[in-house]
Amino acid sequence: MAIQLGVDQLLSTMPDIIRGRRVGLISNYTAVDGELYSTIDRFLSCSEFRLTTLFGPEHGVKNCAREGEPVAFEMDAHSRLPAYSLYGDTKKPTASMLDQVDVFVLDLQDIGSRYYTNMNTMALAMAAAAEHHKPFLVLDRPNPIGGIRQEGNILQSEFRSFVGGGPMPNRHGMTMGELARWFYRIEGLDLELHVMTMRGWKRSMDFEHTQLSFVSPSPNTTHVDMAMLYPGLCLFEGTNLSLGRGTTHPFEVVGAPFIDGHELARSFNQKKLAGVHARPTYFVPQSSPFQGELCGGVQLHITDRPRFQPVRSGIHLMAVLQERYPDDFTILPKVGGKPSFFQLLAGCGELEQWLKDGPETAGDRYLDQTTREWQMFRDQFEDVRLY
Repeated sequence: MAIQLGVDQLLSTMPDIIRGRRVGLISNYTAVDGELYSTIDRFLSCSEFRLTTLFGPEHGVKNCAREGEPVAFEMDAHSRLPAYSLYGDTKKPTASMLDQVDVFVLDLQDIGSRYYTNMNTMALAMAAAAEHHKPFLVLDRPNPIGGIRQEGNILQSEFRSFVGGGPMPNRHGMTMGELARWFYRIEGLDLELHVMTMRGWKRSMDFEHTQLSFVSPSPNTTHVDMAMLYPGLCLFEGTNLSLGRGTTHPFEVVGAPFIDGHELARSFNQKKLAGVHARPTYFVPQSSPFQGELCGGVQLHITDRPRFQPVRSGIHLMAVLQERYPDDFTILPKVGGKPSFFQLLAGCGELEQWLKDGPETAGDRYLDQTTREWQMFRDQFEDVRLY
């Protein structure tokens, strides 16, 4: 039996927080119920409340804008509702957007990594709800890469950004409902927060065990293994390498015209990391870097999901590249004295320096540090967990 999502639970129980209210929905057309009907359509057809306003995260309500591309306000042709962008001129709902909103409802899928911007859209919307005294209801969804493991370093405050919203590890292990409770706690929000929990989800579940269909929540989020690789491979967004954007395997391949994929795969596989195997590959990215150029590189294949450690694997792959291509592989520099994009993704400055100073030991130094950092986050996590 498939689990019941937060949206299914909401529509079957209809709590007082939403009954008879005007609803502002933060979502997109990829958020669906257990039978693959969009939350937007389910809300439009519900007579117990009135959906008045849509708010779209990165990629927009239609989920078709490119990564990092600002999205403009529009009247959504399907719902005939105003669709305000939370990834354009403003990332936080303003007073003028809330004229027809009594309560916020959020239904967005996260993929388990702190870089993924949906959680930070939620955090800013929660802050706006607190400022304007609007209740906030989160419809919970599974963490598709599981809720048992956390991995990576705790983000340091000076590297906080829209790809790192707070002091959590790269792989955080929380659901969106738990993330909402975590942001509520660390930000000290004066907010009426509610979470509609799932029925039947367990932290140990692989996504396949939920019996739900995987719907890609963003254009480059293709399937569950891609989401599992993302906590480690997204760090390469801060380098001069391609992650295969515009190909059929974004965030599964890493490469550049100067890389010999056979040599790179051999060197990486010699590390014998658990649950992963590198296969040499060739690809032509459809967006920068190296747009339209033939790249050599590797595709990472997960061979044992429970044992696989994505952050460890990504950093070891980066160290191999630093060793083998010291004159060609680069971490993108700072601009205007601000932290580099790599540092914002890494959430610290040490990793970049360790990779430059001694790539052969960078992975071990990083993992030693993260082990010491975890206790504070684990305590916070226990206070907000729902399952």
